[in-house]
Amino acid sequence: MRRPFSPRRGFTLLLAITCLLGAVLLAACGGGGPASPARLETASVSNDGTPGASAQKSWAGKEAAPAFPADLGWFNVDKPLTVASLKGKVVLLDFWTLGCINCQHIIPDLQKLEAEFGDALTVIGVHSGKYATEHDDDSIREAIKRYGLHHAVVNDPDFVFWQAYSANAWPTVTLIDPAGNLVGGHAGEGVYPLFQPIVASLVKEFDAKGRVSRTPVPLKLDSSAAATVLSYPGKVLADADGKRLFIADSGHNRVLVASLDGRLSEAYGSGKEGFADGAPTEAAFLQPQGLALSADGKTLFVADTRNHAVRAIDLASGATTTIAGTGKQLTQLPKGDAKGVQTALSSPWDLVAVGQTLYISMAGVHQLWALDLASNAISVFAGTSREGVSDGARRTIATLAQPSGITTDGRSLFWVDPEGSAVRRLEIGGEANVTTLVGTGLFDYGDEDGAGLKAKLQHPQGVTVAGGKLYISDTYNHKVKILDLASGKTSTLAGGDRGRNDGAGTAARFDEPGGLSVAAGKLYVADTNNQVVRVVDPGSGQVSSLVLSNLSVAASATGPGRRTQVALPAVAVAPGQTELTVTFSSPAGYHLNSQAPGKITLLAADSSTAALGQTTASWSSDQPSVTVSIPATLTAGSTTLTAVGEVYYCRGGEEALCFIHFIELTLPLTVQAGATGSLSLTYSLPEAGS
Repeated sequence: MRRPFSPRRGFTLLLAITCLLGAVLLAACGGGGPASPARLETASVSNDGTPGASAQKSWAGKEAAPAFPADLGWFNVDKPLTVASLKGKVVLLDFWTLGCINCQHIIPDLQKLEAEFGDALTVIGVHSGKYATEHDDDSIREAIKRYGLHHAVVNDPDFVFWQAYSANAWPTVTLIDPAGNLVGGHAGEGVYPLFQPIVASLVKEFDAKGRVSRTPVPLKLDSSAAATVLSYPGKVLADADGKRLFIADSGHNRVLVASLDGRLSEAYGSGKEGFADGAPTEAAFLQPQGLALSADGKTLFVADTRNHAVRAIDLASGATTTIAGTGKQLTQLPKGDAKGVQTALSSPWDLVAVGQTLYISMAGVHQLWALDLASNAISVFAGTSREGVSDGARRTIATLAQPSGITTDGRSLFWVDPEGSAVRRLEIGGEANVTTLVGTGLFDYGDEDGAGLKAKLQHPQGVTVAGGKLYISDTYNHKVKILDLASGKTSTLAGGDRGRNDGAGTAARFDEPGGLSVAAGKLYVADTNNQVVRVVDPGSGQVSSLVLSNLSVAASATGPGRRTQVALPAVAVAPGQTELTVTFSSPAGYHLNSQAPGKITLLAADSSTAALGQTTASWSSDQPSVTVSIPATLTAGSTTLTAVGEVYYCRGGEEALCFIHFIELTLPLTVQAGATGSLSLTYSLPEAGS
């Protein structure tokens, strides 16, 4: 782990107001530092998107940009970048911290600029982490994958880069021109409309002088989603009455349904990023998070976080509809007569239903909102929209700090504020005040058990209530904690250092656990960076990993009734680097059909035992059989491999006829030292009519 940042090491961290609300909502997470570089003023843009007259001024800088600090860790590149090596390019420095919602909001703006200007623009993410855990290379690496960042990122744990460029808030964006001179900077959101005309002007000006380089910066991307059944699961919802477990498979842009023992039954969402209503395979989500059930258990509500929307899934028909949000981030808060379907939202992170009201933790504007499910009326329920941890009247005084997980005992709402490392409470009825159970300020955090405000958390993201206790995902401390509502005492139930290990209490290991939910005497936890769901015994603290089965539900949109399901004999294989071979053989007198290429999707129930180098393979062949090989890394343990595929083959001779065969193969696998088995899945295709 990187050395934690300390204000005593020559840098004073100052609290800044984080949301400025007007016709346009701009926000920056608080920070502080030396005098900032010249602030960029908005350039005019014409109707066709090209720079207007005022943007034709020269934006070229006059002062050399400070050298990039040495001896820092870099990601997505083979070697550190320098100001000198980037001469000829417009360079955009994005100062961010991975837990900041405002930093997440500008990612689409950065991606839009990258797509528009190509190799004339180089974006560098400078990660100057707020929290101790955010200084850890592992946390940054996982965030790069989770957010899909395809540019260089540098870890700046001691704020050396930050100070050199006088950043003053998260996010701060700074421009360097192709001559290597400093242009200016901007703190907050609204990056694309401000920077697009300036970048366009710089490219045009320096292009005219032959001083723009479009040679690509060599990248070594490590940003693909993990090859696992789940990808960065954000939230879970356990339904005791229906014996169901709902999983927000955030990285795969979908919601999965399983039994409480892990057998998958449904997948909602095509898996492709998008914003579309419709049937299970037609609906599209974008990194969904929070889940809630209607009182009758027939409708699942989904916080479609990156689409800034709330969706409703009819669990009988499987159809998804949008009940709040427009797909765009809000620019103003809702007025008294607002309707959910006409109102833009801002990163809804979690949901809880109480009767006919759906409460929404609106992380992007530091508020709780309420949606009337009968009338579709939507309104602010708590929070002034300023970021903070102030108690008081829920609408006019209380400040929240990026609210995430939310739960209820039917009388009160409880939620966690990650950016305040806080647990908050508000009675639902009347005009009660917001109160703080744990947490004292935006920059106060730690890992301490104790009574009341003596306890300290670090960026908690999940909370659920059962039996007079709050169970909390203390995300950056990699722990699950308990807050006893009667005594006010917080204690550790399970977890310790970052890792993945089943066991009891502090012997167990998590990696940034997110949402959690209780059902049938068990606590289900979305262990986000471990790509699994964990099961915790609330009494003993015993932790186990939920083994998902019927993986074909997660592997393919093809209906299970159309597949031939084959369970292959279990094998035992030695640990180490190897290859998984998959072979399909046609019967005598048949051959594969190259006009319709075959394909398979491969999944391991536990990727820590069998890590596959890829999850899909295809072929085009007219031969009688085909074998594909997949790199695999095996570690001691047990798991199940599943291959879901479609194979096209034809009968030869005068009665030539072609067929399609949908197949699901499962292979129970044990990895142990000294085992002599081979890692292979072999299947013989049937003759016509068999």
